[in-house]
Amino acid sequence: MKGFTPLVLGILATLAFSWLGLAYIPDLQIGHLDPQSDEEGTDIYPMPKSGMAERGRRVYVANGCFYCHSEQLRPDYAASDIERPRDAAPSSPPKWGDRRSAPRDYIFDRPVLLGKTRMGPDLANIGKAAPAEEEAAPAQPSPGPPAAPAASPPASNASPPPANAGAQQNAKPVAQPSPQTPAAAPPAANASASPANVAAQQGAKPGAQPPAPPGSAGSPPQTAAAPSPAASPSDSPAAYSAAWHHQHLYAPRSLNLDSDMPAYKFLYEKRRVGGEQSADAIKLRGEGAPVEGWEIVPTYDAKCLVAYLMSLNQSHPLNEVKSAAAPPAASPAAAKPAAK
Repeated sequence: MKGFTPLVLGILATLAFSWLGLAYIPDLQIGHLDPQSDEEGTDIYPMPKSGMAERGRRVYVANGCFYCHSEQLRPDYAASDIERPRDAAPSSPPKWGDRRSAPRDYIFDRPVLLGKTRMGPDLANIGKAAPAEEEAAPAQPSPGPPAAPAASPPASNASPPPANAGAQQNAKPVAQPSPQTPAAAPPAANASASPANVAAQQGAKPGAQPPAPPGSAGSPPQTAAAPSPAASPSDSPAAYSAAWHHQHLYAPRSLNLDSDMPAYKFLYEKRRVGGEQSADAIKLRGEGAPVEGWEIVPTYDAKCLVAYLMSLNQSHPLNEVKSAAAPPAASPAAAKPAAK
């Protein structure tokens, strides 16, 4: 075959130039990047993950989370990742990020988890969306205060004027035979004012009592049913907090009915409550709630996975990447003419 040698040489040359252009030259350009720091050397980014976050990264890879979630924000000319809203609580950040991802963001990642596809939202800045500790704390003491106002009104209503004490004592023997009169405050006041009318009312009561019990019996159920509306709907934890991540991993549809994420219940254990409930127990209500006397607590792998998710943050500005956080600075200037 006459042209076999040129054909083989052409194939080898194509492979060599492809390897040089796609592997070797990029490695020379960005393969030896160092973390970025300021002049004092204090503000260093990125930092290598260690401890629970590093172990959680291995749990993340082992469970194939990178198949449905990416960790890369594409540039403006390729997609609208920066302006893409998050589908979560109103307190969460409205955008996926302020800048595109850069090679420097991944210098400590082995391997780099850019992701395969996006069945779920991008996680490059999921750690930034976590609320501050003071924002997530007020959700716990809320059940306490309603008990105090409920006890205060009876104390004020139960104190009668000292001047009317003698009249009320004289009227009590007359008002005691009727079981419904103590529930209604106005009749007791009228009986103390005019004793002559009380005798007339007693004579007329036998004929008027049959319709009275249904009305009086209907009023107590209304007061007894009043506490039921007070049972507020299940208050979910603050969006993207540690408790939110644990509940989302254990029962995704308890936070988002349209979620197609599988439940990672094998990362949690169900155990009997011994004494007080664990502080990190998942607070579920409804169908997935544990039976009374039992609780669902995260395993160490689940805690490490949540620690890794809350460590993902690419919001730090980089010198080589243009940040989209600059435009909001013009808003105060635009608001000045309106204030004038």
